[in-house]
Amino acid sequence: MTHTCMFSTSHGRRVALRTPVSHRVIASAAASLAAALTLSACGGSSNSEAATISLENCGRTVTLSGPAERGVTLNQGATETALSIGAKGQMAGTAYLDDTIAPQWQAAYAEVPALDEKDFPSREALLETKPDLVTASYSSAFDDKAVGSHESFDDLGIATYVSPFGCKDKSKRPAVAWDSIATEITDYGIMFGREDEADAVVAQMRETLTGIEAAAPAKGKSIFWYDSNTTTPYVGANAGGPQLIIDAVGGTNVFAGTDGSWADGSWETVLAANPDVIVLADASWDTAEEKKNYLRGDPALKDLKAVREDAFVVLPFSTTTPGPRTIEGASLVAGQLGGDGA
Repeated sequence: MTHTCMFSTSHGRRVALRTPVSHRVIASAAASLAAALTLSACGGSSNSEAATISLENCGRTVTLSGPAERGVTLNQGATETALSIGAKGQMAGTAYLDDTIAPQWQAAYAEVPALDEKDFPSREALLETKPDLVTASYSSAFDDKAVGSHESFDDLGIATYVSPFGCKDKSKRPAVAWDSIATEITDYGIMFGREDEADAVVAQMRETLTGIEAAAPAKGKSIFWYDSNTTTPYVGANAGGPQLIIDAVGGTNVFAGTDGSWADGSWETVLAANPDVIVLADASWDTAEEKKNYLRGDPALKDLKAVREDAFVVLPFSTTTPGPRTIEGASLVAGQLGGDGA
């Protein structure tokens, strides 16, 4: 028979576990009740069959026969989320770096095969790893021009997951909140069977956030979050990692009226706002130094208050992708503004 039950995670999410139960398992459980009492109501002893994991993601259901054993992560944010909960031994491959893996995870990262550090791997290379789970930070990973659709992996019995912030259907994206990041980290803990580790990551994030918000080093300051491009600036808008960080340090986003995580802005808006601070995302495809040089060389932009006063804040692009490193981004911004970024 199959025992099915629902449990709530520490963030109130409902997750289904379906555990095949035989008479032998029942007898074994009765003989070792003391050990079983240390597990949740939906758990099982170490010699029982693995529980099926099922959770909702961007309007789809992600189902695994048990904790992932051969996960592949297709973006740096997804990779670092998996590494943050200690899942390196359950990873069969990684891909697509934005910049450098955080120092605290570099040793673990080096132990996992990198399929392609500059782009998504080919579908063939991905499937050669025999993954049971493929995760990404952005829905663009699951496109026919990348590794293929979610449905194409469903047909192969391979689970797929995308960051809630990257849902293709924008109506499925969660509200911009640190709780949403906590939910994603918790999802990884569930998928890899590392919920305690995920809870620890979330607890540390919340503790650090409390200190940054109390210091509010950007209180009363307007901030222009400059991601990339020159003709039309690509900017941090009101629904993603940049806005979370700006809110944490107490600043005001000059593009708070623009919807999205990132969006096309306009230099006219920047000139009218004349921001106090400019945050520069440092990425391999568009470095912070290149953006500084452009701002200092443009006849109009060079007279912005932040440019004249060299009020630049630089942080790796990877810290702006919602995940365990977003709090690092907030710490870096706070520290460069004179606040307590620890």
